[in-house]
This record gives sequence, C-alpha cells and structure tokens, in this order.
Amino acid sequence: MLELKNISKKVGNTMHISDVSMSLEKGSVNVLLGPTLSGKTSLMRLMAGLDRPTSGSILMNGSNVVGMPVQKRNVAMVYQQFINYPAMTVYENIASPMRVAGVDQATIDRRVHEAAGLMKLTPYLDRTPANLSGGQQQRTALARALVKNAELVLLDEPLANLDYKLREELRVELPKIFAETGAVFVYATTEPQEALLLGGKTATLCEGRVTQFDRTIDVYNRPSNLLTAQTFSDPPMNVLPVTKVGSEFVFETSRVDVPTNVLGLADGNYKIGVRPHHMLLAEPQGHSMKLDCVVSTTEITGSESFIHLHSRGAHMVALMHGVHRVEIGDAIPAYLEQKSFFIFDHHENLVSAPTFDSQN
Repeated sequence: MLELKNISKKVGNTMHISDVSMSLEKGSVNVLLGPTLSGKTSLMRLMAGLDRPTSGSILMNGSNVVGMPVQKRNVAMVYQQFINYPAMTVYENIASPMRVAGVDQATIDRRVHEAAGLMKLTPYLDRTPANLSGGQQQRTALARALVKNAELVLLDEPLANLDYKLREELRVELPKIFAETGAVFVYATTEPQEALLLGGKTATLCEGRVTQFDRTIDVYNRPSNLLTAQTFSDPPMNVLPVTKVGSEFVFETSRVDVPTNVLGLADGNYKIGVRPHHMLLAEPQGHSMKLDCVVSTTEITGSESFIHLHSRGAHMVALMHGVHRVEIGDAIPAYLEQKSFFIFDHHENLVSAPTFDSQN
C-alpha cells in the first residue's frame, strides 16, 4: 500500500502540491485526472522519490520512504516523453531492470518475449531505438516497466504517442496486467474518457490540490463540487447561474420547474451543470429550460459535432452525434433537460446529481 499523508511541495513561493492525502491499495488502478499543469506529474515525482515533499509523509507498506533514494525503491515510471537507452537493442532495453536485479537469463528471456508480444514489439527486438518509430519507442519503455515487477508503477500519459487502435487495446490490458502483479498502479491523464475506461479510482486535480478521490464511476456520477465536475467533463460541463424562486429555477427570461427532490431548497442563487452531450437542440418531451442562443463556432469531427453557443453572457457547448450544419451567427434554441441537472449551491458544492446510468 502507498499512503500519502498531508503531502505538500513548495518551490520558491509557488505551491505545486497542496495538502494531499491518499491511500492506494496493492493491485489497484488509480487515475490522476486533470488538465496540463494541474499537478499530476509533480505528485507522481513525489510518489517515485524523484522529489522530496516540503511537508507530509509518504508510506510504502507502512514505512516512511521520504528521503529514500529512488534507486532503493521498487518503482517503475514511464513518461509521455519516452526514455530508452540509445546504445541498447529493444531486447536489452526491456531486459535492463531484470539484469540489474540479478534475474537469471532464462527468466529474462521469457519475460522479455512475453512483454514484447503484448506490446507488438517481437519483430523489433534486435533494433536500437534510433531505428524505431515514436510509438515503438514508447512501447519499449512500457515493456521495460512491465517486466520490472515493481511495487509501484507510475505512468504519466504513456499512451499519448500511440495510434488509436493500440491505445485502446492497452487501456484495457495494462490495468489487468499490473493488477495481477499486486503493484500499485497510478496513471495520469488529461482525458475523462480515459479515466472511465481504466476504472479503479480517480483523483481529480486542480492547481496542485486533489478535489476528490473515490471510485472512478462515483466521481463521475456524483462530483462533490463544481470544480471536480468540470474536470471530469470533456468539453467542460456547461454551467448556468440560476435563481430559485419558489418552485422554479430562473435564468433571465428562461424558467424551468425545480426537480421534485430539491423542492425544499431555500430560494436563492444556485448553479446548474449540464454535460455537453445532454444539451439538446430539439425540444425534448420532459421538463426543460429553453435558451435563445447564438452560434459562436462549430467543430465537426465526422462522427460528432461540437456546437459552441452564447446565451445572454453564458457560453455553452452542445455535443451532438453526427454532422450538424449550423453557421456562425445563427440564432437557434437550446434545451437543458431537468433530468440532466447537476445542482450546485453558492459555495459550488453539489446539492443534487442526475440518477441516469453512469456514462449517459
């Protein structure tokens, strides 16, 4: 087990990590989710022993390892920017941690070929990194981490340089493989969908703080606050400031009935959050708030359309399946379904969440 207790890291006058406490179980998958510069890599470097916390303690299997050199820790780490030994073949790159550990040659050979097979590297075992593509070099670094049998495996956006098909395969296979070894598996990503695919537990990060740490599906379904909800939504969750007046939520001239489960809320200011794929451009049958919007831009991927809208100072994004042709400046209505509302109080803490299935 890896335990972080009130960990902080300050560099100069800048706080990189602020009062983080987490317990990561053996054999568990733990995702660090947050945008660039949210603190994911800084936190991983503290876990690995590459950096020392300004305050707090880090326990591995009950022993405080703060100050222990990284060379004395059984840790494997893979970065998005892969690192391989340029003078060694792929075989020797993968075998290197086992040679250092004094593993016998027969075991080395078996484990190298197993890892190479998984990473689709078998045809390249005799090549040096200079004769590999970027994706092949990244897979070599992953294979080396795989054979190390480390207690702690840290993967910092390791699949970003791989092609789509292999990335999807490894997202499924890697957690299973490392869980079988009993390692603590920590995976950093900027992509909410990747966190959902990996499962396990997710810690959402913002500016060096962990805003929530729980089962991935629970963080997605019931984010404890608006900051977590926006971190776990891509594009970010649409947020609309509303006022509760009696049995209605009001935004400018738009109104919608307050959901029955929160009718007892005091009148006042709240925020409604709706994920982009629940924002509709056609009027639904159930309760909804209609907004008169103007199209600011569109992004069409082929299978999806991202339609950016403005409505009386509020900026929102609707994610629609298929190709939807609208022009910049078009005036169109948009609808926020009551059943899709995340409701936050004036402190931006969650008051109520939808009850539909986890990835709807």
